[in-house]
Amino acid sequence: MTSTWNNFDVKERLMAKKFTELRAGMSQAAREKSDGMARQMLAEMPLNELRQARGLSQKMLAEVLHVQQPSIAKIEKRTDMYLSTLRSHIEAMGGQLDVIARFPDGSVKINNFSDLGAVTSL
Repeated sequence: MTSTWNNFDVKERLMAKKFTELRAGMSQAAREKSDGMARQMLAEMPLNELRQARGLSQKMLAEVLHVQQPSIAKIEKRTDMYLSTLRSHIEAMGGQLDVIARFPDGSVKINNFSDLGAVTSL
């Protein structure tokens, strides 16, 4: 009969390692590539992940926007929406929405939408 203690060394090598230990074993180039991928993942995320990263629940966001929680779920699943809807959603999370057009020769912030939702007098 084999004791589990005889296999301890094998099991220890197969167990999950701490991130710091794994990172220490990576080459400098691999660490830089990993850092770049992490920055890109944090810079680009769907609305539901952004909300979660900001520490907000759908219910909390719904209360700020004065809508029901299912409305938030619906917005987060959309792939097409009004800019005013997206702007309200972002502002309710404490952010600011900027619309930027990117071209091969540079980027331009579109300012037509800066007054979206603002009250204008005639």
